Amino acid sequence: MRQIRFFDTTLRDGEQAPGFAMKTEEKIALALQLERLGVDIIEAGFPISSPGDFEAVQKIASVLTKSAITGLSRANRKDIERAWEALKMAVKPRLHIVIATSDIHLVHKLRKSREEVLEIAVDAVSFAKNLTTDVEFSAEDAIRSDPDYLCKVFKAVIDAGAITVNIPDTVGYTTPDEFYERVSYVIKNVPNIDKAAVSVHCHNDLGLAVANSLAAVRAGATQIECTVNGIGERAGNAALEEIVMMLNVRKDIFNDVLHGINTKEIYRTSRLLTSITGIECQPNKAVVGRNAFSHESGIHQDGVLKNPFTYEIMTPESVGFPGNKIVLGKHSGRHAFTTRLKSLGYEFEQEKINKLFEEFKELADKKKEVFDEDLDVLVNKTFVQDFPIAYSLGYIFFSSGNTHIPTATVTLADSDGVERTEASTGDGPVDAAFRALEKITGIPSKLSSYKISALTEGKDAQGEVILTVEFAGEEPMSGKGYSTDVVVASVHAYIAALNRYINRHNHGGTQGDRGCFKGV
Repeated sequence: MRQIRFFDTTLRDGEQAPGFAMKTEEKIALALQLERLGVDIIEAGFPISSPGDFEAVQKIASVLTKSAITGLSRANRKDIERAWEALKMAVKPRLHIVIATSDIHLVHKLRKSREEVLEIAVDAVSFAKNLTTDVEFSAEDAIRSDPDYLCKVFKAVIDAGAITVNIPDTVGYTTPDEFYERVSYVIKNVPNIDKAAVSVHCHNDLGLAVANSLAAVRAGATQIECTVNGIGERAGNAALEEIVMMLNVRKDIFNDVLHGINTKEIYRTSRLLTSITGIECQPNKAVVGRNAFSHESGIHQDGVLKNPFTYEIMTPESVGFPGNKIVLGKHSGRHAFTTRLKSLGYEFEQEKINKLFEEFKELADKKKEVFDEDLDVLVNKTFVQDFPIAYSLGYIFFSSGNTHIPTATVTLADSDGVERTEASTGDGPVDAAFRALEKITGIPSKLSSYKISALTEGKDAQGEVILTVEFAGEEPMSGKGYSTDVVVASVHAYIAALNRYINRHNHGGTQGDRGCFKGV
């Protein structure tokens, strides 16, 4: 049996996608959840790209106890030294070095010859090997590289000390058959390949990232680089949850592989990511989408009621979808609340339980029934908001009607507790509230997208608002808000986006600054 290692790059490659920037505290929360999920290696960032990325990698390195942690480095000593400074206190540090090997990159980007790049790669790996025994080398754009040159580079870096070599499909160009052949070719033609693990990193530009990753496993790869919900550059990366469940569901094909992923943590990990970023995955997303286990067709409903396996090849519970629909209300006690949280997989210290219970009671006073989805929201809000923020909502009042000019009065409190109140009119109560917020902060804004939905059934359901806002004409920031009142939910979402924007400027510049090098 072959052990397949999962290398998660949600916090590095995933975060580089527009709108997915995360605060350090959010990255820590997600990294801890990835460790609970059973991810073998977590790529926490690109340390040299910004002070914020360095800080995130360093702090994550200090809290992980089971997963290995790495940060991306270009093939030069300055990058490697900076990465090692961030990683050196980790229980399991890994240095990840990358340089392009395709002629199109060598000629147009690096402007170096093949021999020069080979020399740079060997020097970088040799230098990194003096710092740690765990060194990974990635050949950026490997799929468009000359196969024999690629093998030559891999042989040299393995001789220099790399114990993992990565074959990225950087631009999502290949097909499963082609990728199977490329991985097989590397394994057959690198004479010292037995001294290193073979990894793959597939992008989804043509929608084949997962298929290509699975083809690589069949060809002999033992490490898969991927992201939660498939987020990442352009069309994203191979989706971790889809690969894992394919290996589980189709054991008749993948009968010689094992992995350490706890599949019951998949849905919770996906939910935490969407809560942090404010960007939902599409409803029909495989494994974790809202409709992944929904059935509307009468024929399908009849079959599922008779035997779920007629139309479900995996159970909702196998990926952590709540199976028991126990409903809580305002009369529920602390014990019932705590028990329900545990059944959903959430366990916290008593102080956090007490805080969650207070929020639960406030929500239960507004709603007749509190569902599992509502509890997910409470928990995820606690994860995201459990750190200092620039602004918080103090008060909102609004009025509107078919013969009345929509008006909103909003009070915001800053991080020092200083409150400021402004009023404004608008095309509707939400627009009026946003204009008042703009007056308070002095930051011009433009709403780029706005989506509202009900989390559960019933007229008292919580409204979920997901939006993106351009502040001061810069790249849109996303935010998510919840409330039984959609205007209040909208204001919370706006403030979440605002805080993300302010944090980005206070911690190492813009997302574009961090993306000075994208990597594999």
